[in-house]
Amino acid sequence: MKIENIIFDLGGVLLDWNPRYFYRDHFQNEEEMEYFLTHICTEEWNKEQDKGRSLSEGTILLQKQHPEFHHEIELFYNRWESMLKGDFPQSVELLYKLKKKYRLYGLTNWSAETISIAYNRFPFFKEFDGIVVSGEEKMIKPDKKIYYLLLDRYNLKTEGTIFIDDNQQNIQAAQDIGILGIHFENANELNRKLSSMNVI
Repeated sequence: MKIENIIFDLGGVLLDWNPRYFYRDHFQNEEEMEYFLTHICTEEWNKEQDKGRSLSEGTILLQKQHPEFHHEIELFYNRWESMLKGDFPQSVELLYKLKKKYRLYGLTNWSAETISIAYNRFPFFKEFDGIVVSGEEKMIKPDKKIYYLLLDRYNLKTEGTIFIDDNQQNIQAAQDIGILGIHFENANELNRKLSSMNVI
């Protein structure tokens, strides 16, 4: 099978985003911070913004549920950019290497209101032939509809297409529709897997 297209997830694969980068300096200790991120500004709450809910609506809703954390909740998106630490240099290096031989695409669970921050900060985005952002499409991985949307929009076939993501559920969804999935652990391991497949 001839590989022609490679689809990258963004957060956790190419970009290092974590709310702990901001909140670690805000809370008194790790225990308080982890409580807040586990029980208040949870991954599930953030996913709703990635799925298309506005940042203001998500913030107000949570503030009403947890008024004792009103200020801390407000800071989540006010200080969102400081949670985006940077890129993963080895992953980006690999991206540039792959661009010489393949068409590259992005498929990310990301808010439509914050994705432009990443676009403006990281020059590697110009290497992509197309990017599908969950918040813009109002659907989110691992919903198979968002995979089909990307395939249809850019006229890609499942065979000959690789999808790289750090979330195993997202990989499984891609594999279920015939895309070759690679679970991302780190750049060195990704390089090894791609080499074993004669992709690089």
